[in-house]
Amino acid sequence: MEEVDAAVIGAGPAGLAAAEALVEAGLRPLILDAMPTPARKFLMAGKSGLNLTKDEPFEEFVAAFRCPQLRPMLEAFGPREAVEWAEGLGQSCFTGSSGRVFPQSMKASPLLRQWLARLEGAELRTRWRWTGWAGDALAFDTPGGRRTIRPRATILALGGASWPRLGSDAAWVPRLEERGIALAPFRPANMGFDVDWSEHMRERFAGAPVKGVTLCLGEHEVRGEFVVTRTGVEGSAVYAISAPLRDALETGPATLRIDLAPDRGLDQLIDRLMRPKGKRSLANHLRRTVGIEGVKAALLRECAPEALGGPVPTAEAIKALPLPVARPRPIAEAISSAGGVAWEAVDSSLMLRDLPSTFIAGEMLDWEAPTGGYLLTACIATGRWAGARAAARIRPGP
Repeated sequence: MEEVDAAVIGAGPAGLAAAEALVEAGLRPLILDAMPTPARKFLMAGKSGLNLTKDEPFEEFVAAFRCPQLRPMLEAFGPREAVEWAEGLGQSCFTGSSGRVFPQSMKASPLLRQWLARLEGAELRTRWRWTGWAGDALAFDTPGGRRTIRPRATILALGGASWPRLGSDAAWVPRLEERGIALAPFRPANMGFDVDWSEHMRERFAGAPVKGVTLCLGEHEVRGEFVVTRTGVEGSAVYAISAPLRDALETGPATLRIDLAPDRGLDQLIDRLMRPKGKRSLANHLRRTVGIEGVKAALLRECAPEALGGPVPTAEAIKALPLPVARPRPIAEAISSAGGVAWEAVDSSLMLRDLPSTFIAGEMLDWEAPTGGYLLTACIATGRWAGARAAARIRPGP
């Protein structure tokens, strides 16, 4: 039986942030992860450009989470602190036109190397898979066989249920259920959706980007772009509206409305479409009068073929094209997940009420946010929050 001050289970951003807070408090945490190397999902997310946070007014930032319980953590570590933290690791940052903040290198690996170097005093053990509790100790399957550890405080930062091949496989769920911890069911977040395309649409336009559009679902409206896939749609605009669309599909069919020409009004489109067509084909007429061509024209033919008989119905379809959505893509393909440890199961320090000295951080908690820097900031914020409060419990102040 090995006894340690603090055990951090999970070496993703939340776990590393918790370990960092423990080190800052003068402790020597033990970080344990089932994967061969740390922060694999973090590194994968950074391959297309590591989005650290979002530069926007704080109230807008907090509102994106739809989770008031996160406010104190984000007040302690929000967009400004995230930039200062990255720059403290030698990674200068810049803000893109969308407000998204990136390191100048655009990569996760340089930041991770500096982050791990900062954790001097912490010990990292990989290929240590947590299997639950053995009495008051933590049990692990390791390359050297079964091992147990008795920490004074434990931070669980094992991730959610998306990207299981990178370690976030939710294998911890039955272990907490056995202890009576309240959990919210996992659901995909920031994911694509299935659409029952025709064979022509699948074969001809899979992979085609649809740019400069607005997606609408009830009161929700998102300007941006998405991609047609063989199974449906995905991409930044789809991810931004994915939570309300997923929720709508849980109660019945749902239809997205696509404005294919958000910078043009309906009357303007009608006026242009009423110009003499002559001998031009409908495809050429759409292209020359209103700039609808390629995949946008294909979407019109796919989703509203009956509207192409006249200028008025065609213009109406351009401004509000109905796209029936069948279902979300599987959670294993999702960028993130909703669900996890219910908020009523933890106190204000993120400690489990029924398991004193055991804290929860990151995507194990029941929250979700759109892509755009929100996810990483909140993982680090909850990790630092849990780590600092675990340190205070181990070494209470005067």
